[in-house]
Amino acid sequence: MLDKIKAFIIKNKLFTTGDKILLTVSGGMDSVAMCELFHQVGLKFGIAHCNFKLRGEESDGDAQFVKKLAAKYKAPFFYIEFNTNQIAGERGISTQMAARDLRYEWFEKIRQENNYQRIATGHHQDDQLETFFINLLRGTGISGLHGIKAEQGKLIRPLLFTTRKEIAFFIEKSQLSYREDSSNASDKYLRNKIRHHLLPVLEDIDPAYLDIFDANMKRFSEAEEIYAAQINQTRKRLLLKNQDEYTISIRELENLHPISTYLFELIREFGFSFQTTEDIIKSLNNESGSQFFSDTHRLLKDRTQLLIRTLKKETEKAFLISDGTKKTEKPICLNFSSFAKDSTFEFSTEKHIASLDLGKLIFPLSIRKWKEGDYFYPLGSNFKKKISDYFIDQKFSLFEKEDCWLLCSGDAIVWIIGHQIDNRFKISSKTTKFIQIEYSAE
Repeated sequence: MLDKIKAFIIKNKLFTTGDKILLTVSGGMDSVAMCELFHQVGLKFGIAHCNFKLRGEESDGDAQFVKKLAAKYKAPFFYIEFNTNQIAGERGISTQMAARDLRYEWFEKIRQENNYQRIATGHHQDDQLETFFINLLRGTGISGLHGIKAEQGKLIRPLLFTTRKEIAFFIEKSQLSYREDSSNASDKYLRNKIRHHLLPVLEDIDPAYLDIFDANMKRFSEAEEIYAAQINQTRKRLLLKNQDEYTISIRELENLHPISTYLFELIREFGFSFQTTEDIIKSLNNESGSQFFSDTHRLLKDRTQLLIRTLKKETEKAFLISDGTKKTEKPICLNFSSFAKDSTFEFSTEKHIASLDLGKLIFPLSIRKWKEGDYFYPLGSNFKKKISDYFIDQKFSLFEKEDCWLLCSGDAIVWIIGHQIDNRFKISSKTTKFIQIEYSAE
């Protein structure tokens, strides 16, 4: 086992001589074996343990065990407790996912603060195969078929050369004690179901199943590198960032084959599933306006583009502007300048600047979102027009409509901010005081 771990570390270039490694230790068989192997090799390491407070006294017992283990190896010991259930609720994610996120966030914090070069976990070949099947069942695509990588950023898995059985033999031979996690016996979690029911069947079919799958996953990993290079080229060309949204040209997308694979890879980072991808493709020949949602983003099928942006909470709040205000920062940035009739006044026709008759305004002004039924008098017209009809005429996308703010004087709309002023508030020969308002999209 000692020679194998040395060879694996060297072959995969997991770290260099003199590097300090932070070992993530639960107290279970795998992490205890990792500590002993690192000790026997003579490597510098610290030990980090998270108590997620999910198993009562058992969790506290794990923490005490790992603390004693660190003392045994004279290794720096780092410890933290989390109210995992509470944090999971606050983040709107599962307890398992919360524990995973908290664990790795904290490990990275400890690594940086204490000058460790790598973070090591005790994952082995059985874990890798379990992850392979989990990814396969969840439809993660080709990127999930390589299982767990030996190196991923600062994270390393130095036990991927071995199996659960080999680790158990090493533990017994070395007469090492460890902690049993009672939750591992439950079929509540998908990983445990695969471990308890699927892997034994595979072993019965071929006792060398782990080696076979390991070889295949290496080939999948190499194939993914070729695949990823092509996808990245396409992503740079098609997925374009425009302020707070991303756009994909429908015309260019339809020239790709297979379109479903390309689109899935373009939008998966925003949380969209393959099934949603298929639904989006079906909508491409429909009228604009179809919307699709992930947990974090919304995708809109517009006339010529797919538009993607982060989900936002809508606001019905109106923001008031008192007389004499020079600048607003919320909800948008506006700069105000007032002029008397006899002063030098440069009239602007740019859409982001509104030149208005100050005498016709009633303060406080307000800034709000548009709503159905809103109307204004377009510049140069004495007839009112619905804001919704103006949006249609200007070919606004749904996102552009949602982004639109109105400047109001009482109930009257003064300016569709960044687009057009109301005819009733324009400067005329009778104007004695002017106000100029400049909108910045920053």
